[in-house]
Amino acid sequence: MKYLMLFTVLILAFCLFCGFMPTGEDMAIYENTVRLHVLANSDSEHDQNVKLLVRDAVLKEIHGYMEHVETLTDAKTVITDNLDRLRAVCEKTLQDLGEDRTVALYLSKEKYPTRDYGTLRLPAGIYESLRVEIGEAKGQNWWCVLYPSLCTDVAKTEASFIKTGFTSEQIDVLTGGENPKYKIKFKILEILGENFS
Repeated sequence: MKYLMLFTVLILAFCLFCGFMPTGEDMAIYENTVRLHVLANSDSEHDQNVKLLVRDAVLKEIHGYMEHVETLTDAKTVITDNLDRLRAVCEKTLQDLGEDRTVALYLSKEKYPTRDYGTLRLPAGIYESLRVEIGEAKGQNWWCVLYPSLCTDVAKTEASFIKTGFTSEQIDVLTGGENPKYKIKFKILEILGENFS
């Protein structure tokens, strides 16, 4: 009888735990997002201001390219096809500021920590990323989400995610949701993303 009770308790605990575990659909968050990562030359106030001006130039330029993008594949293609133009915009911005700095742009996989964007939290893990390195790229950096397009208007987070094809459960995981289940799933997703992406 004791073994039957123990077995029943273990089965119930397992079923409860499974309800909080991220699904393959939740893990697809990593595969359906493109981040923007701008790294300043240094942590000096001047270099940090330069970083923000380069960021603004990149966002202004890329907005037109990404406006009608509907899939991750399209987003990656558009970014790759326009890397030279984006680099030229960065170089012109630096030149206009009188900066004698190089700038490098890459589209690659990159590891990110957990990042809070106010109405949105993205779990730690490896994401596709447009990386902009200014000069020595040793200063504090700046992140946002290029796809779905959240860099310019995080207030439209849910609409952007729906347009991109994120499910309501994925949106709840990313935005915290009202249900504690999603907060627990997010934490587990963070741990999996940090260790197994």
